Amino acid sequence: MTRGQGALLVLALLGNPVGAETLHYSINWQSGLSLGEASLLAEKLSAEPASETGAGQASGWKFEMALDAAVPGFTIRDEYSSSADDKLCSSRVQKSVARGSRKTVEKIQIDSQLHSATRETQNGGGKSRYEVPSCVHDAMAFLQFVRQELAQGRIASQQPVILGAKYDVQVTYVGTDTIRVAGENVPADRVKVAIKGPMADVTADVYFSHDELRTPVLARIPLSMGVFTVELLP
Repeated sequence: MTRGQGALLVLALLGNPVGAETLHYSINWQSGLSLGEASLLAEKLSAEPASETGAGQASGWKFEMALDAAVPGFTIRDEYSSSADDKLCSSRVQKSVARGSRKTVEKIQIDSQLHSATRETQNGGGKSRYEVPSCVHDAMAFLQFVRQELAQGRIASQQPVILGAKYDVQVTYVGTDTIRVAGENVPADRVKVAIKGPMADVTADVYFSHDELRTPVLARIPLSMGVFTVELLP
């Protein structure tokens, strides 16, 4: 897992409000210099019956995330999407990852009955399968689960999370802080998010506001290049 991918997994833990909403974030170097922006979309889908012109739609969740950032001599342009049921159990993940001139597109299909996830990279990149729980979250669905748990005064348990490969994610509640976001002081719950997996060992601080939706407003991500911040835009 590259530095960019580690940051993206944390970015995935920064969005997904209840209902349909897009949140926008700035990505900043530790000096305050802007590196780019990220957007996160979550949409709660209602069940629709089949019609003469097409198949019906099951209720559930649709998630999307996009990132456009750059450091000197290196650009990152990524897009992620996923689908989950009403219980936030994921069924599909697709990602398009661009690192400089190199671009990779892959799909992950999740079979809850077989407890497996099949990962396939397009253009002859290979295919693999690994074991998952009967209900496993991709990173974006996991964020929604974390927010729901926080709203009910609970912390999500340690568990595997999918973003391509399978990563072990542990969320630990730290306490309440008042932070500066978009020029305003905001009371927020601070949690530590520890992510471990193939070539990854990242622990970030993520702050969730005290509103009903537990909107994620800020993250501090320590990487080998320094500490990056991801801040909610007004």
